[in-house]
Amino acid sequence: MTETGPSRTEEFHAPPLRRLRYFHGQMLGARDFQREQEYYREKLRLRMRCLLGYGVVCGLHVEPVPRDEDDCPPDDPAEESARPEQSAEAGGEEGGPEPERTRRRAKVRITPGLAVDCEGNEVVVRGGCEIDLWKALPPHERDTDTVWIGVEYAERPVEPTRAVYNDACADTSDCEFGWTEECWKVRVTGCEPPVDERCDTCCEPCEHTVLWLARIDCVDWYEPVRRNHIHMNVRRPFGRHLPTVITGVNWIHGHTYTIDEAKNLLGTLDEDGGLVVRFSADVRSDTLRPGVVELQVIEGGSGRNASTWYMGGTFADPDLESEGCDEFVQEFRYRQTTRETLQDGDRVLITVRAAFLLDRCCRPVDGTHVGGRVPLIRTGSTLSAEHGGDDCCDLPPSGIGPWTSGTGAGGDVFESWFFVKER
Repeated sequence: MTETGPSRTEEFHAPPLRRLRYFHGQMLGARDFQREQEYYREKLRLRMRCLLGYGVVCGLHVEPVPRDEDDCPPDDPAEESARPEQSAEAGGEEGGPEPERTRRRAKVRITPGLAVDCEGNEVVVRGGCEIDLWKALPPHERDTDTVWIGVEYAERPVEPTRAVYNDACADTSDCEFGWTEECWKVRVTGCEPPVDERCDTCCEPCEHTVLWLARIDCVDWYEPVRRNHIHMNVRRPFGRHLPTVITGVNWIHGHTYTIDEAKNLLGTLDEDGGLVVRFSADVRSDTLRPGVVELQVIEGGSGRNASTWYMGGTFADPDLESEGCDEFVQEFRYRQTTRETLQDGDRVLITVRAAFLLDRCCRPVDGTHVGGRVPLIRTGSTLSAEHGGDDCCDLPPSGIGPWTSGTGAGGDVFESWFFVKER
C-alpha cells in the first residue's frame, strides 16, 4: 500500500450483524429489543454510506443575522432565556443596559435541511436555528477572527416514565426515559478542520463526524456577520467521494483580447507567462503529459474563415516532466513554445482532456466546463476585464458558489476559448 494511491484495508469496517431469532417460549428482555433495533440501524447506516455516501443533501445554508433582527426583542420567552447573559467582560452592570460596542452581534443562522454524516447517520434540521458564534466557540479558541461552523448527529433520551416492574438490582421503581430522540448539535471551532482524504469512504473507518457547513472570515464579535465573509464551499455535497474539479483559470472565457494581450497570456514572448489551470485538490503530475492540453486557432476575419491550425506548447514547470508517482500539483501553467502569429478575428480554443488527469485516488478530474463559468484567477498580472456572458446563474444549481467545472460524472473534456482583435 502506498500513501498516495488508493488505500487497501485489511478488514471491512462494519460491526458483526446478528439479528434476533424468535422461537416459542422464548424469554425476551429490554436488552434483546435494543440489540434488534441496533441491528436494523447498522444495516441502514451501512447501506447509506457504502451505496450513496455522505455529505449535505439539501439546505443547511449559513446566513448572516441582520442588525435589525439582532436588536429586536424576542417574542418567545424561551428565546429570551437563551440570549447571552451579561458579564463583567461586556462592561455592563447587572440588570442595566449593555453598552453599544460591548454587545456581541456576531451571529449566523443555519437554515433547515438534511445531511448524512460519514457513519451513515441522518442529520435532520427541521426548523433551523440562530447561533451566537462567541458563545458556541470554545473559550480556548476565541483568539481568532476565522471560525468554522458545522452540525453533528446526536441523540438524547426523552419522555420519562415509571417502570412497572423493578430492575433486578434496584430497590425501587425508578423513572426511565421511554424514547430516544435523534437530534443534532452545532459545532464551532477556530481551528481549521481536517480534510477527509480517504479514497474509499465505505470500507475505511470514519474519524471526523462533524459536517462542516461554512468558514467565516474577518469576524468582528461586536458587529453583525457580513454575507461576503461566509464561505460555504467548505461543505461536502452528498456522494460517495468528492470529485476533483477545476476551480479557476487565468483567462476570461469568451472574452476578446488584443493581440499583445493574447501573446502575454499565452507566454509567447514571456517565459513567465502561460495559461494557468487550478484544481480543487492534488493532481498527479505524471498525468500531465503531451496531448492532455491542446491549443487550436480558428482563423477569422474577412476573406478567410474556419481554417484551423494547432499551436505548439508545453507545461512551463520543469518538475512536471519527472516520472515519479509521488509528485502532485494543484495547478499547472501551459505556455506557447512556437512562433505562430495571431491575427485580428482569430479564436483560440483551449482543450484540457480532464479524463486523463488523475487525482490522489486515481480518479479522473471532473472537467466539464458547465456554462463556461469557471472563475478567473485574479493575480497582480491579470488583465483588467470582466467575466463574459450574461448576469444570470451567478451561483451553480446547488446554490453554493463559486462555480467550478464538473457535473458529478467525472472525466470529460474542459473546453474554453477567447477571441483576438488587432487593437
